[in-house]
Amino acid sequence: MIVRRLEEIEGTERDVKAPTFESRRLLLRDDGMGFSFHDTVLYAGTSTYIWYKHHLESVYCIEGRGELEDLDNGVTSEIRPGTFYALDGHERHYLKAETDLRMMCVFRPALTGEEVHDEHGVYPLLEPVEHPGGEREGRASPEIPEETP
Repeated sequence: MIVRRLEEIEGTERDVKAPTFESRRLLLRDDGMGFSFHDTVLYAGTSTYIWYKHHLESVYCIEGRGELEDLDNGVTSEIRPGTFYALDGHERHYLKAETDLRMMCVFRPALTGEEVHDEHGVYPLLEPVEHPGGEREGRASPEIPEETP
């Protein structure tokens, strides 16, 4: 069983800060669950371009207000407490924070904790890992073209 508290994560290597957000990574690949779990705050007044080329992500907003702009289909969605969305098609998107946005995020394959967004908004797919019981994670999704909007 894994038990962690947010205050134990803050200020450690699991507390990743970027210009537009802070991601407190409560569960990572080395924890062996096959997914990672993050408590992320996007800073008010910022816009973050993201493209998870190699990962699927589900997100649940628990605080704040903002907007999700799907660049693949032009749809814009309001983000507020109680909003859930899943990036099940590797969608390129902007996440815009009107106020601080606190989001609970799940990634598959699990992140190692060392990833940072590259110039295309992509997290790299790091080496695969095999877990006891034979489950393997970290496989790349089908290749997606390297273009940006």
